[in-house]
Amino acid sequence: MPAKPRSKKKALPPPPPPAPAPDFDNPDLYLNRELSLLEFQRRVLEEARDPRNKLLERVKFVSIVSSNLDEFAMVRGAALKQKLAAGSQDLSIDGKTVSQQLTSVREELEEISTAIYACFNQVLPDLARHGIELVEYAELDHRERAAVDKYYTDTVFPCLTPLAFDPGRPFPHISNLSLNLAVVLRDTAGKEHFARLKVPQQLPQLISVPPPPSRRKTPPAQRFVWIEQAIAANLGSLFPGLTIVESHPFHVTRDAEMAIKELESDDLLESVEEAVWRRRFHKPVRLQTDTSISEEILQILVENLDVGPDEVLRVSGPLDLTRLRQLSALDRPDLRDEPLEPWTPPDFSIHAEEDIFTAIRREDRLLHHPFQTFQPIVDLLRKAAHDPEVLAIKMTLYRVGRNSPIVKALLEAIENGKQVAVLLELKARFDEESNIEWARALEREGVHVVYGLVGLKVHCKIALIVRREHEQIRRYVHLGTGNYNPTTARLYTDISLFTADPDIGADATDLFNYLTGYGHKNDFRRLLVAPLTMRKKFLDLIRREIGFGEKGHLILKMNALEDKEMIRLLYEASAAGVRVDLLVRGLCCLRPGIPGVSENIVVRSIVGRFLEHSRIYYFRNGGEEEIYAGSADLMPRNLDRRVELLFPILNQKLVRYLRDVVMEKYLADNRKVRIGRPDGTYESVLTGATDSQAWFASHKASGVE
Repeated sequence: MPAKPRSKKKALPPPPPPAPAPDFDNPDLYLNRELSLLEFQRRVLEEARDPRNKLLERVKFVSIVSSNLDEFAMVRGAALKQKLAAGSQDLSIDGKTVSQQLTSVREELEEISTAIYACFNQVLPDLARHGIELVEYAELDHRERAAVDKYYTDTVFPCLTPLAFDPGRPFPHISNLSLNLAVVLRDTAGKEHFARLKVPQQLPQLISVPPPPSRRKTPPAQRFVWIEQAIAANLGSLFPGLTIVESHPFHVTRDAEMAIKELESDDLLESVEEAVWRRRFHKPVRLQTDTSISEEILQILVENLDVGPDEVLRVSGPLDLTRLRQLSALDRPDLRDEPLEPWTPPDFSIHAEEDIFTAIRREDRLLHHPFQTFQPIVDLLRKAAHDPEVLAIKMTLYRVGRNSPIVKALLEAIENGKQVAVLLELKARFDEESNIEWARALEREGVHVVYGLVGLKVHCKIALIVRREHEQIRRYVHLGTGNYNPTTARLYTDISLFTADPDIGADATDLFNYLTGYGHKNDFRRLLVAPLTMRKKFLDLIRREIGFGEKGHLILKMNALEDKEMIRLLYEASAAGVRVDLLVRGLCCLRPGIPGVSENIVVRSIVGRFLEHSRIYYFRNGGEEEIYAGSADLMPRNLDRRVELLFPILNQKLVRYLRDVVMEKYLADNRKVRIGRPDGTYESVLTGATDSQAWFASHKASGVE
């Protein structure tokens, strides 16, 4: 048989060309910083809307988000306006001009403000059903009005100072965040006059209306009327002989962005004091009024406050809803979360068999606040203040608050002959005056006080105790993610590490020499220090994880993610197959879920009862896991313009605890978590029952046994 002809093989089509590498510098891959921060405010507002939250907790969140928007206008909005006035040509991370950002911010602020008042109006009927009524003065009956008027006469009237505005008396200064009444009066000759009246901030903003006598077993409703309504109803007592034509409340927000000219000042303390004083007179950046204000009164305010039409916000409801925090203090435990009682680990209790130095020397110790008490930090400093073997105490202070037991312990140490050095950061925004007072108090007692470094804000949290033990020197170190403030330690989630590790102790000594002297060390043994080593070392840690490809895993928990170089590298990690879990409470400029760029990145944000404040960074490292914690977010200001610390967790038991308990619970949260979308919005996950913060609060296992 003739041979069968061989069939020709079909030529295979050429392989498709490789997909072009993504352009990680494309501004479309990044989210705007200011809009992302406002998106966070929407998440806070969702807590006020969530009917699963206790009612007074929802009211608290209305107050919180209102306060947050005030701060945004004072700081972020003001900074943009300063840039615009200076003619800045800078583009944001997403390629927007300053003018474009301001337009977008104004639109978002107006939308969120409208949503806040809508939420407030939804909460009012719920409050009434539970016996808490916010009523209008006009709704009070004769008996109730008489009682409110008496309170006005006895308590409010003596605090009021009407200020006239006429050719002989200039327009009065309107203090930042003050609530005022603009009053139009008419004299007997028919001439109209204008006066301003400041609502006293020191008095309760909601006046309690006395209930009627009742023999019913059910207690009557608690009724409240806003203080400005009681004042407006009694204006005749302030302007006898004049007719009240009309009155309207208004609320002013001023620019709080404060530039401190350190290089031009011989005394940083005096420079900060002067800057704080000048801040009171900075230009207003927002004027809030009610919707019924007349154009005549509004024009007087606009002209004399020098605000533009786009800086006027009319609202339908009471101004300054931050004042709702008064309701949170009501004795209604049925409408509030149960109080949290922080747990004290056995080694740190007053009944412990060994003292605190022995416990730390035996092994590193870790506390998880607020679920575990802040008290051991105070106890450590008090112990050091009175221990005859302690030679020196050095620490940084950022936001210490009033009546600080930390500062009192340092003063006791000075009384007992210890050498005490404190780096007290005067430029902690809105805490400058408190810090100035503490700086002077410490200096008077002989503490070596350093106010900060030129051009840098000192934000790290570290305490170093130098102790003599058996003819040798041992160093004990406390490192934290939060401030040395017992009050906020009950409200913020943070991590504290106690260690006697020699390398960390040596690094701490080098750091304080850098802060208090002229030391410029370029490397550290264990600590990552900004602005010296942190950026480079952190980038190296991410690059190392990229080398593991699909076996790589990053879990990064922080308050904010803005730094473009960090985000770009996280995109590269995702493209290399690395699993990236981001827990970012606030602003996040990274867009997750973009094919070929960030499909392996999940962004989660948890807004709950406590402010998520801890920064914890996990690197799988091929199974040789490393965890760092500290004070730094991944933002240019933290990495380049602040002194920050990230410290390693060296004890493997603590590594497992942070990985298997803390991070695992956060990643499993399906009640308080929101999932970031590529467009910068967040999707609520409100169907689950796993609330990470509630779990930590109810389990002693949230501490390391």
